[in-house]
Amino acid sequence: MKIIEKIKNMSFLANILYSILAIIFALIIGAVLIFLSGHNVINAYYNLFYGAFGNTYNLSQTLLKTIPLIFTGLAVAVSFQCGLFNIGGEGQLYWGAFATAITAITFAKLPGPVLIPLSILAGAAAGGIWGIFPGYLKAKTGAHEVITTIMLNYIGILGTTFFLKNYFKADGPVDQTVFIPESTRLKELIPYSRLTWAIFIAIFTVILLDLFFKKTSAGYDMKAVGQNISAAEYAGISTSRVLIMSMCLSGAIAGLTGSTMVLGVLHRFITNFSPGYGFTGIAVAVLGRNKPWGVFLAALLFGALEAGGMSMQLFARIPSDLMTIVQGLVIIFVAAPAFIQVIGKLIPVRRGAGLDE
Repeated sequence: MKIIEKIKNMSFLANILYSILAIIFALIIGAVLIFLSGHNVINAYYNLFYGAFGNTYNLSQTLLKTIPLIFTGLAVAVSFQCGLFNIGGEGQLYWGAFATAITAITFAKLPGPVLIPLSILAGAAAGGIWGIFPGYLKAKTGAHEVITTIMLNYIGILGTTFFLKNYFKADGPVDQTVFIPESTRLKELIPYSRLTWAIFIAIFTVILLDLFFKKTSAGYDMKAVGQNISAAEYAGISTSRVLIMSMCLSGAIAGLTGSTMVLGVLHRFITNFSPGYGFTGIAVAVLGRNKPWGVFLAALLFGALEAGGMSMQLFARIPSDLMTIVQGLVIIFVAAPAFIQVIGKLIPVRRGAGLDE
């Protein structure tokens, strides 16, 4: 009761404290479910933590799974800041991956220090162009971005597949391009871990977006439109321009997901390579409260749950379905900090001398 009362009076740290308590509640309920299913709770959670952070390699796998979620989470968060809901990250990241691979293969004779940033820019540009379409439709016709981005996902995924199969497919049964040059591949930080310099690209993107929203007039315009589009227009902000710019920026960041996957992990473009990064990014953005650093922490949580979950299944013999439930509980509880507030209202807290008892 004292903790809940203190949280209510600490507005600056409220979100962080709510999230920590929510994770604890979720893990407690998860422990009950694991116990009822006949498994050892201590062993299960030991493997969850060890699989995510237990040694250098395990930590690298957590960070590896975090990288794409940082980009897709940021992409959704950027559109949220402008009052838009970009569900098209999946299609945008496919175009980003495709453009990156084709650029790296086409200009293979360029030196790596030139070709790597060129390939990354190509991926961001492809994702940004794909994001412009729903932004333009929203600004000029009022078409809802949820509908248009969902439809463009199908076009993006199937469109890249079409171009790959007809023009860029490597020999063999698998629908993929040839490998990109060695000089274009991002270097591994830890041998055999597949964790590359992409983690620093992701962190750099977080820093840039944080500064963008805090220090630039364009960032202020986007937040103003997101808060009240009518008031922003009355204040002289070109809302159509801001809406289009927001979706373009969101798509460009989603495109970086595909770029870093091609340059750092896959080393080629493969059809259907994404397990749903664009959709998971929605949950990451919500957990991160649509703030750049919040998205980073939320993506790290997702990465830890995924890496640790694999260890739980392998060593603690926890069924994958049960692990999915535990992960879902953590996500739901962290996404709903108001739940802690509800508990605080339900529990009577005595003030004065009674509080110190």
